[in-house]
Amino acid sequence: MKPKKILVIGGSAAGAKAAAKARRLDEFAEITLIQKSPDLSMAACGYPYYIGGVFNDRNLLLCTPTGVPRDPAFFDKDKAITALVETEALAINRNEKQVLCRDLKTGSEQTFMYDKLILSTGAKPNMPAIPGIGLDGITALLTMTDTDYLRRICDEKKIHQAVVIGGGSIGVEVCEALSINGIKVTVVEALDQVLTFLDWDLAHLVENHMRSKGVQVVTSSGVKEFVGKDGRLIGVKLADGRVLDCELAVMAIGVRPNSDLAKAAGLKTGKFGGITVNEYMQTSDPDIYAAGDCVEIASRISGEPVFAPKGDLANLEGRVAGENVANGNCVTFPGTFHTGICKIFDFSAGSTGLSTIAAERMGMTDIQTVVNASPDKPGFMGAKLLISKMLVSTGDQRLLGYQCVGTGDVSKQIATAAMAIMGKLTVTDLVNADLPYSPPFSLAIDHFIASAHIMQNKLKGRMTGISSATVWDKIQHDVQPYFLDCRSPGEFEAMCLGIGEHLIPIGTLRSRLAELPADKNAEIICFCKVSLRGYEAEIILRAHGYNNVHVMEGGIMAWPYPRKK
Repeated sequence: MKPKKILVIGGSAAGAKAAAKARRLDEFAEITLIQKSPDLSMAACGYPYYIGGVFNDRNLLLCTPTGVPRDPAFFDKDKAITALVETEALAINRNEKQVLCRDLKTGSEQTFMYDKLILSTGAKPNMPAIPGIGLDGITALLTMTDTDYLRRICDEKKIHQAVVIGGGSIGVEVCEALSINGIKVTVVEALDQVLTFLDWDLAHLVENHMRSKGVQVVTSSGVKEFVGKDGRLIGVKLADGRVLDCELAVMAIGVRPNSDLAKAAGLKTGKFGGITVNEYMQTSDPDIYAAGDCVEIASRISGEPVFAPKGDLANLEGRVAGENVANGNCVTFPGTFHTGICKIFDFSAGSTGLSTIAAERMGMTDIQTVVNASPDKPGFMGAKLLISKMLVSTGDQRLLGYQCVGTGDVSKQIATAAMAIMGKLTVTDLVNADLPYSPPFSLAIDHFIASAHIMQNKLKGRMTGISSATVWDKIQHDVQPYFLDCRSPGEFEAMCLGIGEHLIPIGTLRSRLAELPADKNAEIICFCKVSLRGYEAEIILRAHGYNNVHVMEGGIMAWPYPRKK
């Protein structure tokens, strides 16, 4: 039987994975991998950490977990795959099942035949036509070339001020990499918050942390112009007229699908410009598959096509595409819950499923949220803070979304939530979840389970929560509820909001009810450090006839606004 010809265009995450998977399932297929850049199978998500000096061996970005470089020789010897680097695919002839390619070193052209073709052409950085964008000192962070440039800047120590344009995951990671190398960084975000996968209240906690590390964060203002002198960048002019002096600007405002080759071949694309694929990662041509940042995939929440350029998804998609070109359409890729996480100094921020903003955008009104702030483990084991937001459907009480930020183990929380969403678990399921416990790793009741407990109390009417944003809005409009701080005097002296709160420690509350408003319908907002004592105060006050009591969710630790001390 004639060996199957499998041609893969693009040798980063999805393409390399697809080629390797196809080889494992078909020992005799002729597999050729075409890669435009000099490198193969790059660990692109590791770029900011190489730039920042977390590790110094560039080759680690190109190696297997056991340290073997994934170069053409590796693919040839270990995988029996012909990998051609610095080779550009120019055109696809679908009728003849041919791809025209050019050797970028010699300029010579060659035609490759295929039985099955996989496109994994990745993404292109968004580089809008802002005046001055061609100045020296302006870069994106998408390629190894970009990475080498930024690493060289950090090593040379000649640049002192930088502007990162875009407050998404890449933007904040690049911000950290530059900042820890002594460069003064300003992050500029056109929207009113960084990390738009978070709701504003949690995103603002991240912003506060960034500022505590010496980073200037500018939101709600885009870039109007890059200012230069003698061809080099000297500043960034914002839409509000401010000019930020800098010698480096990193464009981190997202990417778009690199689908030009597919479009030229007449393949169907979607509203985001990505290649349209079905659940088999098959394009509108049954003999052409596509995977990675060049495609649109299904949202597992809405069912609608979305653009989700993530390294883990690219690998999963490539695996499915590789198996299907080898064995026929036998496996599927179901789509994404938009699960993600990033590191910002010693903070982490992650989310899965729907945010409140996303749910409202979808027209969902039957939702409930809670904010939980608590340690990730006992204090005697070096506890670190976690602040999370859980979102459920009020009808079937199914988990729809979860966000978490803090210095604790955010990854564990998001991973647990992602599996719960995929399993369509409800609050009733989550309150008794059997998760691993030992003091080095978690509290006896894990933070995630505690979030479910708070949600259950709220859904059953046992707790009436109020968000910090609503409290702040009351203050700004001169609405003055009775703010009840239930902590100890020592805690109050060390840290307080300064919003006119009254300090009554929880242990003395029953004996000091006379100090509260005489009107049992007066609004009372209870809180403490994380609002566990605030919840207990609400129970006490309601038992004594107070009818308008709220608990400020997350307490002082989740307060994203200025405080007195």
